[in-house]
Amino acid sequence: MKRRDFLTGAAGAAAGITLTAGCGGGEPAQSEGPAVHTTKKVRWRCASSFPRGLDTIYGAAEVLAERVAAMSGGNFEIRVYPAGELVPGTQVLDGVQSKTVQMGQTASYYYLGKNPALAFDTCVPFGMNSRQQTAWLHEGGGLELLRPLFSDFGIINFPAGNTGAQMGGWFKREIGSVDDLQGLKIRIPGLGGSVMSALGATVQLLAGGDIYPALERGAIDATEWVGPYDDHKLGFHKVAKLYYYPGWWEPGPSLSYYVNQEAWAELPAAYQEIFRAAAMQSATTMQTRYDAKNPIALAQLLEAGVTLKPFAPDIMAAARDASAQILAENAAKDSTYKTVHEAWSKFRTDSFRWWGTAELAYAQFAFGS
Repeated sequence: MKRRDFLTGAAGAAAGITLTAGCGGGEPAQSEGPAVHTTKKVRWRCASSFPRGLDTIYGAAEVLAERVAAMSGGNFEIRVYPAGELVPGTQVLDGVQSKTVQMGQTASYYYLGKNPALAFDTCVPFGMNSRQQTAWLHEGGGLELLRPLFSDFGIINFPAGNTGAQMGGWFKREIGSVDDLQGLKIRIPGLGGSVMSALGATVQLLAGGDIYPALERGAIDATEWVGPYDDHKLGFHKVAKLYYYPGWWEPGPSLSYYVNQEAWAELPAAYQEIFRAAAMQSATTMQTRYDAKNPIALAQLLEAGVTLKPFAPDIMAAARDASAQILAENAAKDSTYKTVHEAWSKFRTDSFRWWGTAELAYAQFAFGS
């Protein structure tokens, strides 16, 4: 079957679905009843935190829009705008909350100043990998815990994909110990930035499109972004040759779609189901594309003269300790944060026990061979 024929068939099927409980957790279930048919025209704008040139991360939102249009027979359209075109890349939450746009694509750890617990919607240092984070959100109660936090901003959040474990970033000089972090000017968001600050670095938060010029002109000494594919596209290897790993602050970062609650409530129930299904498919697409493209891009970076270097053990240990302290301090300050942190921690402990058995044993034997 041709792809166009499949999508056309999916659109017809979606128009006549019988609505039951939606996937994704945390949302009121639709009551069972007769099939819902609608031809209502809906036009949404989606503000992304990412530049158009990052075709994997930004492209996931385009996948969402494509699937929504196909399954609704073109009646529900979403137009995606890159960072800065409608709202700045790190102000997508504000844009959705204020109804400048109906929805956004972003990373929740950009908004820790609004609520520190939003970090758990993305990831925290030394947290879970991509599969573990996805499992916690969808099946481990994560969304049920986080959605009330977003409701305070008039937003409903949907997982939008994961990059997988990220790299530690690009450095203009060697970082051999914790002492070498003193005064280092580095672009790094979220709790990873808080940890780096605690270890003596000077932290900046820059949107994706602003990083290269800052690194080139020396406004920053180092930066992290995602991994080989995106980093190669952004050209960081042209101005910094030391590529450190692992990105301990982002072992499995989950991106998010933010939808204004009033805009969501105005959607026909069939379109809500279509959106849920399209969001899930776009999230899977993001992860699989990164998994396919990162190995090739890493080889290209090495051919370009990039030097791979692991973070020193004392940096890893100091960062882990600082991260644990920050999480504990945040939990002590706020009961909601504590509730989310405790639930997340239990899931992480159980998950690490399992992954530390079969998955770790296989990886240790196979990956280095």
